[in-house]
Amino acid sequence: MIRLATWIVVSLIVTAIIAWLVSLPGTALIEVAGYRMQPKLGMAAFLIAAGLAAVIIFWSVLRRLLDAPRYFAKLNRDRRRDVGVAALSDGFVALQAGDPNRARVLAREARSNLPRNHAAQLLEARSDLALGDMQSAREHYRALISNKKTAVAALAGLYEQAHTQGRSDAALNFAQKAVALAPQTRWASDAVLDDLTRRGKWEEALARTNAETAVTREEKMLKRRRQAVLETALARELAESDPSVALDHALVALKLVPDFVPAALIAARIQSNRGDARRAMSLLRRGWRATSHPHLATLYANAQTGASAVERLKRVRELIDLPPPNRPAAIVLARAAVEAFDWATARSALAEYMEKDPTQAVCLLMAEIEEGQNADQGRAREWLARAVRAPRDPVWVADGITSDDWEPISPVTGELDAFEWRVPLAQAATSKSEPLPLAASLPVPPPETSLAPPTGAQ
Repeated sequence: MIRLATWIVVSLIVTAIIAWLVSLPGTALIEVAGYRMQPKLGMAAFLIAAGLAAVIIFWSVLRRLLDAPRYFAKLNRDRRRDVGVAALSDGFVALQAGDPNRARVLAREARSNLPRNHAAQLLEARSDLALGDMQSAREHYRALISNKKTAVAALAGLYEQAHTQGRSDAALNFAQKAVALAPQTRWASDAVLDDLTRRGKWEEALARTNAETAVTREEKMLKRRRQAVLETALARELAESDPSVALDHALVALKLVPDFVPAALIAARIQSNRGDARRAMSLLRRGWRATSHPHLATLYANAQTGASAVERLKRVRELIDLPPPNRPAAIVLARAAVEAFDWATARSALAEYMEKDPTQAVCLLMAEIEEGQNADQGRAREWLARAVRAPRDPVWVADGITSDDWEPISPVTGELDAFEWRVPLAQAATSKSEPLPLAASLPVPPPETSLAPPTGAQ
């Protein structure tokens, strides 16, 4: 309705203007090639306007005719572009859906319609890689490396290809090139970092980790954890040769992750060996309250060189009350009491945990208590027999490998921060060199005469 009203109003205005021009008084003299005309002034103005309109219309038609080849060429390019984009999109969908044959066909169709689009060549390379055509994939990737926009993507494909073929040196070379082009590329940075940690280059790995940019909260937490692990690995390596520097690294790790047990153990050992038992005990006390890790309590009891078994039990009682709040606390207290021949305290510590599903450590301690307190060989053998079938106690576990000592990387895969303190799976748990002894899960205190830093943190 509004359009109709607008059209009527505009038509009336145009009609009024034409009528006004025609009704203008006066005449105009026009002489062309001997012909003379003398129309009224309004009509002359109208004829001039009409002539200009005719010229404009003629020029527009002529320009369209002259531009027709270019117009049809543009239509053809647009059609090919639409077909190529559709093929490229369907190709990536097919590749993601697990149909590399169709993805490769669509990639070639996209390349024929989009000759300058590098994504089509990248799709064909990925399809060749999925089909196992390594030679063709390598040729595509190497052609893409020369372009700055596609170099990192091409290096990612070459890295994946080399990794699949087991060519670790070549894969590392591609990752290093990608890091040089784009330092924040996650896959390349992780690959270079993994190589450094496998070779024990802790300082270089730490410098690379420190240079990484973390944006989200999860990335920041992951970076802090990785930094703490690398600082602890450095402290572990320098504990014997340079304990002062090792202590600094361990304390930095604790600032990054306050409840990181391996760092606390290394720092406390070094402080104890330097005669600073009070700081060591304070550090261990904080760690125990945060984690209830038995190695912390065991080292707390042995923080002073030459302490007797009774003195060690007294220190343990500073951390753990009767009844103990959890099984690790009960085991540590019972072990200290057994060494001090305080059978009553040892039995009281284990009272709540020896009836229902006692673990191996509980069974072995009860065997010692029965033999030491009552000289009951029969009851001791019964507890030893139960220990064989009892559930395991927590140990350091990584990729099915158990260890009494924490290590920064997995001995199987070389993964950083793979060891976890947990109960191992019975069917997967094996020792690094030989089957784990039955008593290995017990938190055995270090010798009374020396607290020299070990080769690895407990």
